[in-house]
Amino acid sequence: MQGYNVLMIYSKAMDRLLMCRRLKNPYLGLSNFVGGKVESGETGREAAYRELMEETGIVEEDIKLHHIMDFTYYLQDCYVEVYAGRLKREVMVFGEENELYWSDLNQNFFDMTLFAGEGNIGHMIEQVKMNKSLLLQD
Repeated sequence: MQGYNVLMIYSKAMDRLLMCRRLKNPYLGLSNFVGGKVESGETGREAAYRELMEETGIVEEDIKLHHIMDFTYYLQDCYVEVYAGRLKREVMVFGEENELYWSDLNQNFFDMTLFAGEGNIGHMIEQVKMNKSLLLQD
């Protein structure tokens, strides 16, 4: 079963969330979180930090990622590990795979005409809201 990760990256003040606008399918043109594949021989956490660095330039010293949930898609023979973290300091993000931007949190993240994931983005954000103190400890 192929593993993937999704990375919810909050600004230091936790008032913005790093998003990417997809430049290719699936979800062409929609906003999504950054993430990618878990490679053979990697742990999920190792893959999360690797993908974060590759897609945004954010390194492990800048953030502590918390593994907050998983989704298993048996029909697609894959699983997705969801990580969330709050930046320890302001950083410059850069990436070539998708267009990166900081979103304020006053969005309808359940709007599937704007956001990828069939409503999962909204669900993940609500889960972090309910457990926000975990990220504020870092």
